[in-house]
Amino acid sequence: MTAQSATADWRARAMGHLGWARGAIGAGLGIALAGGITWLMLRVPAGGSMQALPFLVAPLGASAVLVFCVPASPLAQPWPVIGGDLLSAMIGIAAGHLIGDPWMAGSVAVGAAIAVMSLARCLHPPGGACALLCALGASGPAPWDWSWMAPIAVNVLLLCATGWLYNNLTGHPWPHRPPRVPHVALAPAYTREDIVAVLEDWNEVLDVDVDDLDAFVQALLRRGRG
Repeated sequence: MTAQSATADWRARAMGHLGWARGAIGAGLGIALAGGITWLMLRVPAGGSMQALPFLVAPLGASAVLVFCVPASPLAQPWPVIGGDLLSAMIGIAAGHLIGDPWMAGSVAVGAAIAVMSLARCLHPPGGACALLCALGASGPAPWDWSWMAPIAVNVLLLCATGWLYNNLTGHPWPHRPPRVPHVALAPAYTREDIVAVLEDWNEVLDVDVDDLDAFVQALLRRGRG
């Protein structure tokens, strides 16, 4: 590989359609805004107990990776981010208070959070971290109370607001909408239900929406015919 081609490859990886630079800048902005505004909000009631709460929670970093680096992922959509993080955080706090032991509370909280997120159709990997963090905090020597939900909720909502603005301004509609690709008339044809059936036969969870798979196959077929 020549120096010129290597430079071109680096630029493509950094500044391309989903280059790392775009995701890094967006995630940095999202965390900065979420932390800064939450910090200001917690300090409005001077002398209040809210000032003892954190202005940032660690699982937000993982949510930022999904929202800004893979905005088309089903795991990175607004409902999974908001519902997954907040429901899991509530489950963690409840488990910590009800069980008391950090080891058992953390184990139960993560398992319960996965079950609830799956049933509520808001599976979000950082939700597991929220559940564990809150379970450990609520069962620790200075147990977290429900006021800890305030900074977590503000963090998550501000991250989503930044993700909505940044992704849409940089050419990635968020919430994600599958590309509209006209179906190619071929024999034998397939339907969306066929894709669903194949995924069920595989018995695996792929991190891609069925409609995106359909659009991808149709784009390949059109390209092949062209």
